[in-house]
Amino acid sequence: MPDWFWWTIITAVAVVKLAALGVILTIQHYRRLYTDQIARIFEERPLFVIPRGAPVDGSEEVGFPTSDGLFLRGVYLKTVAPRKGVILFGLEFGSNRWAASQYCGRLVEAGYDVFAFEPRNQGESEKDKSYSPLQWVTDKDLADMRAAVAYLKARLRAEDDDAAADGIGLFGISKGASVGLLVAADEPWIKCVATDGAYATYTTMVPYMRKWVGLYSPAKRLQEMIPNWFYGAIGTAAIQKVAVRRAVQFLSVERALKSVRQPLLMIHGQADAYIKPAMAQKLFDRAASQRKWLWVVPGAKHNQALHVAGSEYTATLTRFFDSHIEGASGDSGTFLSPIAPAAAKQKLVAGGS
Repeated sequence: MPDWFWWTIITAVAVVKLAALGVILTIQHYRRLYTDQIARIFEERPLFVIPRGAPVDGSEEVGFPTSDGLFLRGVYLKTVAPRKGVILFGLEFGSNRWAASQYCGRLVEAGYDVFAFEPRNQGESEKDKSYSPLQWVTDKDLADMRAAVAYLKARLRAEDDDAAADGIGLFGISKGASVGLLVAADEPWIKCVATDGAYATYTTMVPYMRKWVGLYSPAKRLQEMIPNWFYGAIGTAAIQKVAVRRAVQFLSVERALKSVRQPLLMIHGQADAYIKPAMAQKLFDRAASQRKWLWVVPGAKHNQALHVAGSEYTATLTRFFDSHIEGASGDSGTFLSPIAPAAAKQKLVAGGS
């Protein structure tokens, strides 16, 4: 080979190495500048109106342990109709177990038992003194919902009901929805998943970083040129800093969705000012399920789809669980049959991965 060829190769390799070094140094520079600000914002709690319910007649209060020895409180709502199946309900951040009746009352009437529980440091469940929960999902939240699943497995198998013991449905709101997706990713006993207002860290954080970075840097054109992965690298460093300080792991719902193969119904408010519909779409697109539906409810804010869509909301949930919980009296092919044909077909978007 001629000398010029080798000099070209050497020059190209040197340029690539210098470029990589430049990227690394740039990331480190911005990490030093912005990690503390991002960490502070990450730990701020949003101002939500959090629903709380009151005890329901005929319900059964229960308690169960976690793998690390805490005692959690729950409520088991029994249907008086012939039982079609059992649904585990994941609460939103800060709510109590009785709030399940607001979201799941119609499901109970339709023939489903519903089990809701309060994770550690929430409601009347035992407090973990080393843990201060945020709206973001951690390994502690995952451990608590796995404990709830273990409780239901033991209970239903003891009842000797083959259909119920074969698997359950999962329905979660906001943070409870996000934790539910993480549990469903490696729990085949969960037959199907419905979520309302689910969110994740990375796909929520990066768009807001792009939006608010202008408060800290005047270089607007440069900000627009920077790719998402660059923002993500800095944001991830900030999250890690918070995780170390709080002695937790913040978990990736995005990664978990790649393993969610169960039928999935995602509900989201079109007017959600916190978790934008585009963020929900990104999560929906990541789900591995070949039977998945995204329903963006017009005019609904975060966790307000029930109040906006009303009977259509509860009927859609009931059809979904009827269609996908084994032993229920539905047919998965009829799930998309709408209550009001034109309107519902426009709102429910089905998709495979």
